[in-house]
Amino acid sequence: MTNEVLLILNLIFIYSSVLIFYKGLGTIGLYCWTVFATITANIEVLLVVDAFAMEQTLGNILFASTFIVTDILSETEGKKAAQKAVIIGIMTSLVFIIISNCWIRYIPSDSDFASAAIKTIFSNTPRLMISSITVYTIVQLFDVFAYHFIWKITTTISKSKENFLWLRNNGATLISQLLNTFLYTFAAFYGIYSTKTLFNIVFSTFVIYIITSLLDTPVVYIARKIYLNKNPK
Repeated sequence: MTNEVLLILNLIFIYSSVLIFYKGLGTIGLYCWTVFATITANIEVLLVVDAFAMEQTLGNILFASTFIVTDILSETEGKKAAQKAVIIGIMTSLVFIIISNCWIRYIPSDSDFASAAIKTIFSNTPRLMISSITVYTIVQLFDVFAYHFIWKITTTISKSKENFLWLRNNGATLISQLLNTFLYTFAAFYGIYSTKTLFNIVFSTFVIYIITSLLDTPVVYIARKIYLNKNPK
């Protein structure tokens, strides 16, 4: 199976999972997804692959799913609920940094077979996670602000809060992802990869984010429908 096919299947599975978590558990499900995606994306981002004629890190789709969560929460529960998801993501990252750093400081027994691999993976975790926390905080809070800012403008123009969901969803996410791409790539990987590789990552990552952002719009519409079915006016 090619990398391209795997990425497409991964996107379908992740976006579907967000809706399943939301439909099954409601707001709590979205908060649970934030915890899962925050930890997993920061591990997966260590992998660099070639796909669609671009060199790219993994973790982009999982990270993009956290923007779906904040957009769904903004749309259905309001700004405070979306900001709570951001805070959960920050706290999750901080706790994971501490715990993963403890793992690589234990003295392994003679029968251990995993410590070397764990150390290789998580020795870079503090930098990645600190970069992630900083950028995540800036970008996600900006995304929530931008979503509601665009929502206010479109409501004034159309005289309806329901219209232009696609615009506030894509507008806020694309601007936020552009900011995220530059900040995170250079904060996390400067000095690890060559400058050429860094710019390749920036380019490929933002291209992926454009695609994932456009594809997440139906997910937000479906989530709003799920909310309205559970909470009829």
